[in-house]
Amino acid sequence: MARVVGPQGAKPLGLPGRVSNEIVSGAHGDSLSCTLRLVEIPVPAPGEPQRGRHCHDGHAECMYVLSGAGTTSCGDKLHPLVAGDTIIVPPGEMHVTRNTGSVPLVMLCFFPTAAIDMRLEDAVS
Repeated sequence: MARVVGPQGAKPLGLPGRVSNEIVSGAHGDSLSCTLRLVEIPVPAPGEPQRGRHCHDGHAECMYVLSGAGTTSCGDKLHPLVAGDTIIVPPGEMHVTRNTGSVPLVMLCFFPTAAIDMRLEDAVS
């Protein structure tokens, strides 16, 4: 049965360095096959430590930039991103997205799984 999820239905995840609200997922009982998050990465403060990279071993991550500008570091490549861009990160590829603009970087992040697995890299990049 179709269902509408409003902003009040999103679950704040409390992930470091960003505001991440899970809109749809298996954890909510909304979906058996996908997860959708609204993520906001603030403009970094001077001297603020950078988040390290992470990966999702069992599934890809697809990020669509709603507003702002940033970069996603994947493997040894740096991909600039602006509003309207989409980046797809394959399963198991270490990555991190950072804000490079003067306003928050806002993205929709889609995962083709109802349960997200995440593995952190040991060192900050």
